[in-house]
Amino acid sequence: MSKGIFHNYVAICLLGIIASCNNENEKQLPAADITSQRVDAAISCTKMGVPIVDSLLYEKGGGRDFRETVLAKVAVPMNIPAGMVFIPGGEFSMGGINPVGMLDGGKENMNDARPVHRVYVNPFLMDATEVTNAEFAAFVKATGYKTVAEITPTKEEFPTAPIENLVAGSVVFSPPSSKVTLDDHFQWWNYIHGASWMHPSGPNSNIRGMDSFPVVHIAWEDAMAYAKWAGKRLPTEAEWEFAARGGATGTLYAWGNLMKPENRWMANIYEGEFPVKDIGLDGYIGIAPVKKFPANGYGLYDIAGNVWEWCADWYRPDYYTKLANEGLAKNPHGPNDSFDPSEPGVAKKVQRGGSFLCTDQYCTRYMVGTRGKGEPRSASNHVGFRCVKDLPSGKNLALK
Repeated sequence: MSKGIFHNYVAICLLGIIASCNNENEKQLPAADITSQRVDAAISCTKMGVPIVDSLLYEKGGGRDFRETVLAKVAVPMNIPAGMVFIPGGEFSMGGINPVGMLDGGKENMNDARPVHRVYVNPFLMDATEVTNAEFAAFVKATGYKTVAEITPTKEEFPTAPIENLVAGSVVFSPPSSKVTLDDHFQWWNYIHGASWMHPSGPNSNIRGMDSFPVVHIAWEDAMAYAKWAGKRLPTEAEWEFAARGGATGTLYAWGNLMKPENRWMANIYEGEFPVKDIGLDGYIGIAPVKKFPANGYGLYDIAGNVWEWCADWYRPDYYTKLANEGLAKNPHGPNDSFDPSEPGVAKKVQRGGSFLCTDQYCTRYMVGTRGKGEPRSASNHVGFRCVKDLPSGKNLALK
């Protein structure tokens, strides 16, 4: 891995942790510092931006760019595996408009979520929740699998890093003790030696009593390995958004257009002064167990907030423009390569849904049409995943 790639690998790790957002003008630590490289590779929030009038239109009913979701005419299959739900598939408007100017819209324009374009996806099955610690532990017990965070980095991967810095670990949100400016994510992200899915905050932490919490510190290739073992796969970005919208058209959130309908928190996000103190108004400081917030229209829990979720697709900010120019996109699987203008030369995969660190003060990617990204071998304590499964075909398809 080249010097530039390594530097960005660390950065993506941190970016994923903060809901996939980072400032294009943030300060960078020396490339030889494994912490800076891991952090930059893990966090993927970038300032992206449509006029405020479009934001107001969106807030009042979905926005002028969205057309009705048309569900596929297919019966619900019988014998759906435990823990999964049926996603009917169909045609929908994918993407989002500029949220700046909305209540709780934040300051990010999110250009990579536009233009809104029409997409068709086939019916499929999806995990109702993010993969939990208990489920991942079963995989590890059966296979002996070691995650990327548990394996010592090599000199080949990070040729400029001092040997003493080549230690196993992952990126962890580390809040500062006092108020800071939001132009330097290294003030609240750190590469912690010994952090992993079994030790989410570092070597002295553990997951005892946390079986129902989402597994974190999962790199994309770790998620792929689990999915293969489970007889599933990672969702495409289009499948993920279709499922997250729950059959609705052009809403801001997976549950509608109001952040807190009837003053009720609908997702685990960050309340308080970011990044200094999460005051837990939604009931949780930091990560929450699965199923603690209402499911969306398809029965999916925590499709917004809690932890970021890996998708199968490579990330490019201009991919939606390509799809829009080609008309209706049928089962898109993402671009053939990756490009992130904030970290050229570092290939990234799409992340979706935001995390417990999302806030309108810095990153509002709990909004359903927004996007994140991360380097495939980067991990953090706010990134996990859920899986999907293709429907059986032919004579093996039993319908209700």
